[in-house]
Amino acid sequence: MTRPVLWGRTYFAAQALAGAAWWVLVFASPWVRHVTLGQLDPVFVALFDVPLFVLASGLAAAGIRIAAFIATGWTVLVAVALAGYATVTGQAGWGVLAMAAAAGGSVAALALIVFGLIPTQWILLGPFAFRLARPDGSALRHAVAAAVQIVLFWGFFLGVAPIIIRWLEHRWGLAITLPVGVPLVGAVIFVFASALGIWSAAAMSTLGKGTPLPAAMPRLLVVAGPYRFVRNPMAVSGIVQGVAVGLMLSSWLVVAYALLGSLLWNYAVRPHEEADLEARFGDPYRRYRNTVRCWVPGLPVARSVG
Repeated sequence: MTRPVLWGRTYFAAQALAGAAWWVLVFASPWVRHVTLGQLDPVFVALFDVPLFVLASGLAAAGIRIAAFIATGWTVLVAVALAGYATVTGQAGWGVLAMAAAAGGSVAALALIVFGLIPTQWILLGPFAFRLARPDGSALRHAVAAAVQIVLFWGFFLGVAPIIIRWLEHRWGLAITLPVGVPLVGAVIFVFASALGIWSAAAMSTLGKGTPLPAAMPRLLVVAGPYRFVRNPMAVSGIVQGVAVGLMLSSWLVVAYALLGSLLWNYAVRPHEEADLEARFGDPYRRYRNTVRCWVPGLPVARSVG
Protein backbone atom coordinates (compact mmCIF):
# COMPACT_ATOMS: atom_id res chain seq x y z
CA MET A 1 0.00 0.00 0.00
CA THR A 2 1.40 3.39 -0.98
CA ARG A 3 1.53 6.24 1.49
CA PRO A 4 -1.14 8.37 -0.29
CA VAL A 5 -3.56 5.42 -0.26
CA LEU A 6 -2.82 4.88 3.43
CA TRP A 7 -3.56 8.54 4.14
CA GLY A 8 -6.81 8.31 2.22
CA ARG A 9 -7.94 5.20 4.06
CA THR A 10 -6.90 6.73 7.38
CA TYR A 11 -9.10 9.72 6.67
CA PHE A 12 -12.10 7.50 5.97
CA ALA A 13 -11.43 5.61 9.21
CA ALA A 14 -11.45 8.88 11.15
CA GLN A 15 -14.59 9.98 9.32
CA ALA A 16 -16.37 6.74 10.19
CA LEU A 17 -15.53 7.18 13.88
CA ALA A 18 -16.51 10.86 13.85
CA GLY A 19 -19.77 10.06 12.07
CA ALA A 20 -20.64 7.35 14.58
CA ALA A 21 -19.85 9.69 17.49
CA TRP A 22 -21.97 12.42 15.93
CA TRP A 23 -24.99 10.13 15.61
CA VAL A 24 -24.63 9.12 19.25
CA LEU A 25 -24.66 12.81 20.20
CA VAL A 26 -27.64 13.49 17.92
CA PHE A 27 -29.78 11.01 19.83
CA ALA A 28 -28.29 11.87 23.22
CA SER A 29 -28.32 15.68 23.01
CA PRO A 30 -31.30 17.75 21.82
CA TRP A 31 -28.95 20.73 21.36
CA VAL A 32 -26.64 18.84 18.97
CA ARG A 33 -29.68 17.52 17.11
CA HIS A 34 -31.10 21.03 16.75
CA VAL A 35 -27.94 22.84 15.57
CA THR A 36 -26.96 20.13 13.08
CA LEU A 37 -30.28 18.76 11.83
CA GLY A 38 -32.82 21.42 12.67
CA GLN A 39 -36.33 19.96 12.49
CA LEU A 40 -35.33 17.01 10.32
CA ASP A 41 -36.38 13.62 11.66
CA PRO A 42 -33.13 12.07 12.98
CA VAL A 43 -34.44 8.51 12.64
CA PHE A 44 -35.33 9.00 8.99
CA VAL A 45 -31.98 10.66 8.22
CA ALA A 46 -30.06 7.96 10.11
CA LEU A 47 -31.66 5.22 8.00
CA PHE A 48 -29.71 6.58 5.03
CA ASP A 49 -26.73 8.30 6.62
CA VAL A 50 -25.51 5.50 8.87
CA PRO A 51 -25.02 2.96 6.04
CA LEU A 52 -24.01 5.44 3.31
CA PHE A 53 -21.77 7.67 5.43
CA VAL A 54 -20.62 5.86 8.58
CA LEU A 55 -20.50 2.27 7.34
CA ALA A 56 -19.33 3.19 3.85
CA SER A 57 -16.49 5.26 5.31
CA GLY A 58 -15.50 2.32 7.48
CA LEU A 59 -15.50 -0.03 4.49
CA ALA A 60 -13.45 2.51 2.52
CA ALA A 61 -10.94 2.53 5.37
CA ALA A 62 -10.79 -1.27 5.07
CA GLY A 63 -9.77 -0.96 1.43
CA ILE A 64 -13.06 -1.44 -0.43
CA ARG A 65 -12.73 1.17 -3.16
CA ILE A 66 -16.38 1.27 -4.24
CA ALA A 67 -17.27 2.19 -0.66
CA ALA A 68 -15.03 5.24 -0.92
CA PHE A 69 -17.01 6.39 -3.96
CA ILE A 70 -20.30 5.78 -2.17
CA ALA A 71 -19.24 7.61 1.00
CA THR A 72 -17.88 10.56 -0.99
CA GLY A 73 -20.89 10.86 -3.26
CA TRP A 74 -23.30 10.66 -0.34
CA THR A 75 -21.34 13.20 1.70
CA VAL A 76 -21.31 15.72 -1.14
CA LEU A 77 -25.04 15.16 -1.76
CA VAL A 78 -25.88 15.64 1.92
CA ALA A 79 -23.74 18.79 2.16
CA VAL A 80 -25.55 20.35 -0.81
CA ALA A 81 -29.01 19.24 0.36
CA LEU A 82 -28.40 20.40 3.92
CA ALA A 83 -27.17 23.78 2.66
CA GLY A 84 -30.39 24.17 0.72
CA TYR A 85 -32.46 23.15 3.75
CA ALA A 86 -30.59 25.58 6.01
CA THR A 87 -30.98 28.41 3.50
CA VAL A 88 -34.72 27.88 3.25
CA THR A 89 -35.43 27.27 6.95
CA GLY A 90 -32.60 29.08 8.74
CA GLN A 91 -31.84 25.87 10.66
CA ALA A 92 -28.97 23.34 10.86
CA GLY A 93 -26.24 25.82 9.98
CA TRP A 94 -23.58 23.99 11.98
CA GLY A 95 -24.56 20.79 10.25
CA VAL A 96 -23.87 22.47 6.90
CA LEU A 97 -20.36 23.45 7.99
CA ALA A 98 -19.66 19.95 9.33
CA MET A 99 -20.86 18.23 6.17
CA ALA A 100 -19.07 20.72 3.91
CA ALA A 101 -15.81 19.94 5.72
CA ALA A 102 -16.54 16.21 5.46
CA ALA A 103 -17.31 16.56 1.75
CA GLY A 104 -14.01 18.31 1.09
CA GLY A 105 -12.10 15.74 3.12
CA SER A 106 -13.85 12.85 1.40
CA VAL A 107 -13.09 14.18 -2.06
CA ALA A 108 -9.42 14.63 -1.15
CA ALA A 109 -9.22 11.16 0.41
CA LEU A 110 -10.90 9.57 -2.61
CA ALA A 111 -8.38 11.28 -4.89
CA LEU A 112 -5.51 9.90 -2.80
CA ILE A 113 -6.94 6.38 -3.07
CA VAL A 114 -7.73 6.54 -6.81
CA PHE A 115 -4.92 8.72 -8.19
CA GLY A 116 -2.28 8.44 -5.48
CA LEU A 117 -2.33 12.24 -5.16
CA ILE A 118 -4.65 15.22 -5.04
CA PRO A 119 -4.75 16.50 -8.65
CA THR A 120 -4.15 20.15 -7.84
CA GLN A 121 -3.18 20.78 -11.45
CA TRP A 122 -6.89 20.71 -12.29
CA ILE A 123 -7.20 24.07 -10.56
CA LEU A 124 -4.99 25.61 -13.23
CA LEU A 125 -7.49 25.23 -16.04
CA GLY A 126 -9.53 27.74 -17.98
CA PRO A 127 -9.00 31.31 -16.77
CA PHE A 128 -6.52 30.07 -14.15
CA ALA A 129 -4.21 28.30 -16.62
CA PHE A 130 -0.67 29.68 -16.84
CA ARG A 131 -0.24 31.80 -19.97
CA LEU A 132 2.62 34.14 -20.79
CA ALA A 133 1.77 37.71 -21.65
CA ARG A 134 2.03 38.64 -25.31
CA PRO A 135 5.63 39.54 -26.23
CA ASP A 136 4.60 42.60 -28.21
CA GLY A 137 2.65 44.24 -25.39
CA SER A 138 3.72 47.63 -24.07
CA ALA A 139 4.08 48.48 -20.39
CA LEU A 140 0.86 50.50 -20.65
CA ARG A 141 -0.98 47.55 -22.17
CA HIS A 142 0.23 45.25 -19.42
CA ALA A 143 -0.74 47.80 -16.78
CA VAL A 144 -4.26 48.07 -18.22
CA ALA A 145 -4.55 44.27 -18.39
CA ALA A 146 -3.39 43.98 -14.78
CA ALA A 147 -5.92 46.62 -13.71
CA VAL A 148 -8.78 44.83 -15.47
CA GLN A 149 -7.80 41.49 -13.96
CA ILE A 150 -7.52 43.02 -10.51
CA VAL A 151 -10.97 44.60 -10.78
CA LEU A 152 -12.50 41.26 -11.84
CA PHE A 153 -10.69 39.13 -9.27
CA TRP A 154 -11.08 41.59 -6.39
CA GLY A 155 -14.69 42.25 -7.37
CA PHE A 156 -15.59 38.57 -7.14
CA PHE A 157 -13.31 37.17 -4.43
CA LEU A 158 -13.35 40.27 -2.19
CA GLY A 159 -16.80 41.58 -3.03
CA VAL A 160 -19.42 39.17 -4.34
CA ALA A 161 -18.23 36.02 -2.53
CA PRO A 162 -17.86 37.64 0.94
CA ILE A 163 -21.28 39.27 0.68
CA ILE A 164 -22.87 35.92 -0.15
CA ILE A 165 -20.95 34.20 2.66
CA ARG A 166 -22.00 36.86 5.16
CA TRP A 167 -25.65 36.53 4.11
CA LEU A 168 -25.50 32.75 4.49
CA GLU A 169 -23.76 33.13 7.85
CA HIS A 170 -26.70 35.14 9.16
CA ARG A 171 -29.30 33.01 7.42
CA TRP A 172 -27.84 29.81 8.86
CA GLY A 173 -27.68 31.26 12.37
CA LEU A 174 -23.90 31.23 12.56
CA ALA A 175 -23.22 34.94 13.07
CA ILE A 176 -21.49 36.16 16.20
CA THR A 177 -21.25 39.70 17.59
CA LEU A 178 -17.84 41.33 17.21
CA PRO A 179 -16.61 44.48 19.00
CA VAL A 180 -17.83 47.79 17.56
CA GLY A 181 -14.42 48.94 16.31
CA VAL A 182 -13.65 45.79 14.31
CA PRO A 183 -15.03 47.08 10.95
CA LEU A 184 -12.90 50.23 11.18
CA VAL A 185 -9.78 48.17 11.89
CA GLY A 186 -10.65 46.00 8.93
CA ALA A 187 -11.03 49.04 6.67
CA VAL A 188 -7.58 50.36 7.65
CA ILE A 189 -5.99 46.95 7.04
CA PHE A 190 -7.78 46.69 3.70
CA VAL A 191 -6.36 50.02 2.49
CA PHE A 192 -2.77 49.02 3.28
CA ALA A 193 -3.20 45.52 1.82
CA SER A 194 -4.73 46.97 -1.35
CA ALA A 195 -1.83 49.38 -1.68
CA LEU A 196 0.56 46.42 -1.54
CA GLY A 197 -1.45 44.63 -4.22
CA ILE A 198 -1.45 47.65 -6.52
CA TRP A 199 2.29 48.17 -5.97
CA SER A 200 2.90 44.51 -6.84
CA ALA A 201 0.81 44.74 -10.00
CA ALA A 202 2.59 47.92 -11.06
CA ALA A 203 6.02 46.32 -10.58
CA MET A 204 4.98 43.25 -12.51
CA SER A 205 3.48 45.15 -15.44
CA THR A 206 6.30 47.69 -15.80
CA LEU A 207 9.29 45.42 -15.10
CA GLY A 208 8.06 41.91 -15.86
CA LYS A 209 6.30 42.60 -19.17
CA GLY A 210 3.17 40.92 -17.93
CA THR A 211 0.69 40.84 -15.08
CA PRO A 212 0.74 39.14 -11.65
CA LEU A 213 -2.23 36.95 -12.59
CA PRO A 214 -2.11 33.64 -14.52
CA ALA A 215 -3.96 34.84 -17.63
CA ALA A 216 -0.95 36.96 -18.70
CA MET A 217 2.10 35.98 -16.68
CA PRO A 218 5.28 38.09 -16.77
CA ARG A 219 7.98 37.22 -19.28
CA LEU A 220 10.80 38.49 -17.05
CA LEU A 221 11.72 37.60 -13.47
CA VAL A 222 10.82 40.51 -11.18
CA VAL A 223 12.80 41.00 -7.96
CA ALA A 224 12.23 44.74 -7.55
CA GLY A 225 9.56 46.72 -5.72
CA PRO A 226 7.70 44.65 -3.10
CA TYR A 227 9.29 41.50 -4.54
CA ARG A 228 12.53 42.53 -2.82
CA PHE A 229 10.90 41.91 0.55
CA VAL A 230 8.68 38.86 -0.03
CA ARG A 231 8.31 36.43 -2.93
CA ASN A 232 4.54 36.58 -3.21
CA PRO A 233 3.35 40.05 -2.26
CA MET A 234 0.23 39.73 -4.42
CA ALA A 235 -0.86 36.58 -2.56
CA VAL A 236 -0.04 38.18 0.80
CA SER A 237 -2.08 41.19 -0.22
CA GLY A 238 -5.07 39.11 -1.31
CA ILE A 239 -5.17 37.03 1.86
CA VAL A 240 -4.87 40.05 4.15
CA GLN A 241 -7.54 41.81 2.09
CA GLY A 242 -9.85 38.83 2.55
CA VAL A 243 -9.35 38.87 6.31
CA ALA A 244 -9.89 42.63 6.32
CA VAL A 245 -13.15 42.28 4.40
CA GLY A 246 -14.27 39.72 6.97
CA LEU A 247 -13.53 42.22 9.74
CA MET A 248 -15.31 44.99 7.85
CA LEU A 249 -18.39 42.77 7.50
CA SER A 250 -18.05 41.48 11.10
CA SER A 251 -18.08 37.99 9.63
CA TRP A 252 -15.95 35.23 11.11
CA LEU A 253 -16.96 32.98 8.23
CA VAL A 254 -15.48 35.41 5.69
CA VAL A 255 -12.26 35.47 7.72
CA ALA A 256 -12.25 31.66 7.63
CA TYR A 257 -12.87 31.81 3.87
CA ALA A 258 -9.79 34.00 3.43
CA LEU A 259 -7.62 31.72 5.57
CA LEU A 260 -8.82 28.63 3.69
CA GLY A 261 -7.93 30.46 0.49
CA SER A 262 -4.41 30.96 1.80
CA LEU A 263 -4.06 27.22 2.43
CA LEU A 264 -5.40 26.44 -1.04
CA TRP A 265 -2.96 28.83 -2.63
CA ASN A 266 0.01 27.69 -0.57
CA TYR A 267 -0.45 23.95 -1.04
CA ALA A 268 -2.26 23.68 -4.38
CA VAL A 269 -1.22 26.65 -6.52
CA ARG A 270 2.19 27.76 -5.25
CA PRO A 271 4.05 24.49 -6.02
CA HIS A 272 2.95 24.68 -9.68
CA GLU A 273 3.77 28.37 -9.90
CA GLU A 274 7.25 27.91 -8.45
CA ALA A 275 7.92 24.91 -10.70
CA ASP A 276 6.96 27.05 -13.69
CA LEU A 277 9.23 29.91 -12.58
CA GLU A 278 12.13 27.53 -12.00
CA ALA A 279 11.64 25.95 -15.42
CA ARG A 280 11.58 29.35 -17.14
CA PHE A 281 14.22 31.27 -15.20
CA GLY A 282 16.50 28.55 -13.79
CA ASP A 283 19.35 29.60 -11.51
CA PRO A 284 18.33 33.26 -11.12
CA TYR A 285 14.97 32.17 -9.74
CA ARG A 286 16.54 29.52 -7.51
CA ARG A 287 18.87 32.15 -6.02
CA TYR A 288 15.92 34.46 -5.50
CA ARG A 289 13.82 31.71 -3.90
CA ASN A 290 16.65 30.82 -1.53
CA THR A 291 17.13 34.45 -0.55
CA VAL A 292 13.62 35.87 -0.18
CA ARG A 293 10.97 34.28 2.01
CA CYS A 294 7.58 33.28 0.69
CA TRP A 295 5.20 34.72 3.27
CA VAL A 296 7.03 36.74 5.89
CA PRO A 297 8.69 39.94 4.59
CA GLY A 298 12.38 40.34 5.32
CA LEU A 299 15.16 42.76 4.56
CA PRO A 300 15.27 43.89 0.91
CA VAL A 301 17.56 41.95 -1.40
CA ALA A 302 19.78 43.34 -4.10
CA ARG A 303 18.20 43.40 -7.54
CA SER A 304 21.15 41.42 -8.89
CA VAL A 305 19.56 38.26 -7.47
CA GLY A 306 17.39 38.08 -10.58
